[in-house]
Amino acid sequence: MSAPYIRPFENAPVQLLNEGATLFRRDDTVKKAFLVREGHVFLRRALSDGGLLTLHVATEGALVAEASLFADRYHCDAVTDVRTKVAVLPREKLLAQLANTTSSALSAFERTAKELQTTRMRIEIMRLKKVTDRLDAYLDVFGPPAVGAWVRVADWIGVSPPALYRELARRRLD
Repeated sequence: MSAPYIRPFENAPVQLLNEGATLFRRDDTVKKAFLVREGHVFLRRALSDGGLLTLHVATEGALVAEASLFADRYHCDAVTDVRTKVAVLPREKLLAQLANTTSSALSAFERTAKELQTTRMRIEIMRLKKVTDRLDAYLDVFGPPAVGAWVRVADWIGVSPPALYRELARRRLD
């Protein structure tokens, strides 16, 4: 059974986003709902020190910034790092259709619980002081990433790509 929020997007128009495109920015008014059809959308917030914090990565079949459906303004930026397709609906249309779906609450609760578990795990990993410990914890849970995806691992564990690559090089020498 697919999530009830997918059905309203079945005939929705699709927007193509090129690599590096911005879907919305922090403080933009929330008017639309987005479902990732292909690729992924990073929800990021700029930090005062100039860094970026990735709050979530919406992948194929996921809503983008679903919590924003109940907010007036977005609390982060939504950007892509690969060519991405998103289906687009007016926010009010999606909310109205979900209100008529009896399984919406349970499905949303289940998905939210899984995301909460992942977020808690990420926080615990990011609390580890050493890059080597963060990497070990990540690999224990997820295993090695796909080819070319180490930069996403660096972001996920909260270290710079150069710091991660130094750790990977050190491991190859050991």
